[in-house]
Amino acid sequence: MLYPFVFQPIFKDRVWGGRELERLYSKKLPSGKPIGEDWEISDRPGDASVIANGPLAGRDLRWLMEHHATELLGGARPSVDGRFPLLCKILDAREKLSLQVHPPAGKAKELKGEPKTEMWFIADAAPDASLYVGLKRGVTRAEFEKKIADGSVAECFHRIPVRAGDTMFLPSGRVHAIGDGLVIFEIQQNSDTTYRVFDWNRVGLDGKPRELHVPQSLASIDFNDFEPKLVETKFSGDGKIQKRPLVHDPLFNVDAWRLNPGAEVLLKPKRLQIVAVTSGKVEAKSGDSKVILTAGQFGLIPASLDRTEILAASEAALLHVEAH
Repeated sequence: MLYPFVFQPIFKDRVWGGRELERLYSKKLPSGKPIGEDWEISDRPGDASVIANGPLAGRDLRWLMEHHATELLGGARPSVDGRFPLLCKILDAREKLSLQVHPPAGKAKELKGEPKTEMWFIADAAPDASLYVGLKRGVTRAEFEKKIADGSVAECFHRIPVRAGDTMFLPSGRVHAIGDGLVIFEIQQNSDTTYRVFDWNRVGLDGKPRELHVPQSLASIDFNDFEPKLVETKFSGDGKIQKRPLVHDPLFNVDAWRLNPGAEVLLKPKRLQIVAVTSGKVEAKSGDSKVILTAGQFGLIPASLDRTEILAASEAALLHVEAH
């Protein structure tokens, strides 16, 4: 019954957002709003992705999880509250995001939040773009708290220049912020808990300062996490198909693929997989079902499918995700 799915995007206006998703991926954005997030695969309360293709078009991911969880997930584990395990987004940061942290699994419950491990793939970057990830070497908790109080805590963060194609892994507890001028594909644990440490003294879309969560942040931050590096792996493979491992984690694996026109990749059977196209066009084909995916689209491959092929309709690049 199931087949490769594509979903209707869910757009979120953010004070730091813009209109780059329109320019890069021809997304039909709501007019007059700074769109910061495009939720491509979501099973959040009130934000369940609606199927956009095939016989089940109009149903949503919540319905799939309620009626076909075993076929959809296979051996992958749902989230703690029985939801789809991952949340997949594209972010458009025209301004810097807040300096923030997500609670680690061991502390999330007592903080009344959800853990959130994630990865960022840089899809587009301004010439001077950067990320703020981890602490500068030697920064102590006492120094960090002092600089929160005097408004200079950004000085404690490790700043990393980035360009298109770079990847950063962010386990729960790692302090971070996205700099301005970046479009990012984000694969993350299904969570929407963010504790803000500092928000650059700006106001939100309602004209008021956005809420900070300093006690929760201090309880969540890994104060031994100094100057983490970007993912340093390389591409390997033949002329038609090249692959690069990006993340290998108990929650999910992510690889980057480069495909020449006409390349065919047979996916591993009986696994929940996601294909996120970063450039070009591919076709996901399983039996009589197929769906075309263009840059900026995510395809969900249910675990129950015996044979699924990815065919490159042009030169293409994508992220291949396996949920555990």
